[in-house]
Amino acid sequence: MKETQDEKIRQENEVKPEAADPQCNRGGSSVSAAEKKPAGESSAGQPEKTPSVNDVQQDDSAAEKEEKKEKDKIRDAEEKIALLEKDNAELKDQLLRRAADFDNYRKRMLKEKEETYEYANTNLLQDLLESLDDFNRTADAASTAKDVKSIADGVKMVNNKLVTMLESKYNLVAYGTAGDSFNPDEHQAIGSVQGPVAEPVLKEVYLRGYKLKDRVIRHAKVMVMMPSEAPADVKTDSTDSKNDAAVTDKDSVAEPRK
Repeated sequence: MKETQDEKIRQENEVKPEAADPQCNRGGSSVSAAEKKPAGESSAGQPEKTPSVNDVQQDDSAAEKEEKKEKDKIRDAEEKIALLEKDNAELKDQLLRRAADFDNYRKRMLKEKEETYEYANTNLLQDLLESLDDFNRTADAASTAKDVKSIADGVKMVNNKLVTMLESKYNLVAYGTAGDSFNPDEHQAIGSVQGPVAEPVLKEVYLRGYKLKDRVIRHAKVMVMMPSEAPADVKTDSTDSKNDAAVTDKDSVAEPRK
């Protein structure tokens, strides 16, 4: 009997802690329930997926592809940079060469321009040398010649030859002849007289003018005859009246002598 009572007391003591702490009882029961869940199931009751070998290999291959793409991009960028640096160096070299060529061209043009100014009259002087030789021969002949007319004819011949050469080869044109109309753009008047003319004309030419093609290179120096203020017929009548008065005066002076 005593053993039966002791066993009941012991059972009661084992039950009392669970009744005093029901949360622990529940937690203990939950933990035990969780411990009793089979492996591979989630808390929601769904079975957990364990990654397979294929999945791991696919992830590794994707990472390798991304890394390869990044390396390709870096390599392409480096190649483009190298190409641009090469192009830049070539363009810089071309620029320096062009600058040097232009500087040499500029210096050469300046030198040629200076030479052109210095030796521009070379051809003209070469052509004048022949006329100069003719004048020298004429001067030598004049020192021993006895006929003056032959010397004058020789000088005229040399002059005509020189003028013909200048007119035909260099387009030099002489102008200015008495009786030509006065043109202030071509003639330089050094004096003027009045005369029976309708418009200003050249009365006398002291120095002929010259043109190079259409450009005047020396104006002709001339005496200009200007129109009279009174008409020509009026001037003639007044002159006749003066002559009649002079004749009358002579007659009146001659009568007392008779």
